[in-house]
Amino acid sequence: MGQQVSGTTLGIVGMGRIGYEIAKRAVGFEMKVLYHNRHRKSAEEEERVGATYVPTLAGLLGESDYVVLAAPATGDTHHMMSREQFAAMKPTGVFVNISRGTLVDQDALAEALRGGVISAAGLDVTDPEPLPRDHTLLSLPNLTLTPHTGSATLPTRQAMVQMTVDNIKAVLQGQPMVNEVALPSL
Repeated sequence: MGQQVSGTTLGIVGMGRIGYEIAKRAVGFEMKVLYHNRHRKSAEEEERVGATYVPTLAGLLGESDYVVLAAPATGDTHHMMSREQFAAMKPTGVFVNISRGTLVDQDALAEALRGGVISAAGLDVTDPEPLPRDHTLLSLPNLTLTPHTGSATLPTRQAMVQMTVDNIKAVLQGQPMVNEVALPSL
């Protein structure tokens, strides 16, 4: 039997572009939306999706039935989900990682799933990708693992190509790139 999401609480960790899109969809399922982010959204953005800012990750984890990790991979976010964070979740909680595998301590996740600390998890990403065939996560019945294919639709791939073209045009015209990613100095 599956679980009903209507009337439950969704906690989004990382309320950037993708996290915000998730919040918009959760409204259609009549979910209460909480989020934790480095920077709080404006009151208008929060109101648009009915999202409530939670200043601490632990606070969000303890209140959420479902936790979706949509944060960027940085030095600060490496293993941001570990034993302590899984222990802060509800025992009935479901954890979903759609960001990057390095944000999750996979050994701690396996322990949490085996020990009933949380009820289930879904991973769209792992570290490494793919996982070795003998990795303990692959043997857990309360884990769903998918390849990182959220962008595998024709419209999304066409938009990605257009973004690339727009960036190339901007550079050739001496303009800043439309979607520039600034790397930290080493």
